[in-house]
Amino acid sequence: MTYKLRDERPGFHHVVTRGNNKQRIFLNDADRRAFMQLLALVANRHGWTIYAYCLMRNHYHLVLRIDERGLSGGMCELNTAYAVAFNTAHGRINHLFGKRYWNEYLADDRRLLNTVRYVVRNPKRAGRKGALESYAWSSYAATIGVALSFAQLATGEVLELFHHLPDRAIGRFVDFCSEDGRPGRVRWQPP
Repeated sequence: MTYKLRDERPGFHHVVTRGNNKQRIFLNDADRRAFMQLLALVANRHGWTIYAYCLMRNHYHLVLRIDERGLSGGMCELNTAYAVAFNTAHGRINHLFGKRYWNEYLADDRRLLNTVRYVVRNPKRAGRKGALESYAWSSYAATIGVALSFAQLATGEVLELFHHLPDRAIGRFVDFCSEDGRPGRVRWQPP
């Protein structure tokens, strides 16, 4: 079976990987920490800039800016290394991930920020109660400055798209993320 070539042009990409048969890929916080350590190493090695992330039980989302080195080599390295580590830690064999990762090129700032919002709101859509910043495995709390990120995050670059003053940028980002982004809702507009 031949696969469609990946869109790996430099720029912003939304990337998603799901567990095989929608099974869990993170059983505990040690798994999540191990994944984030691998993500940090791979991002550094492949020239990725991380704009947002969210680790769910059976999948994860990344919003990345990639350069001419592309995406597929790093994704192969990340998913293979994590699957081997996960299987070793939990006495498993065989595939952890289902199909290949999915990615979408984000052509402009509006798509970028609407995707960042979509990613950090993922726990809410899955039924999680509480404030967005209470979910430790999303980049949201680090972006608004109430927690440290588990990987180097382009917080300043994200916030600069909302306002040049950090406090105002954070306020606008919080307001923006409080909306769910469904059709009919207010969408991000350039300042």
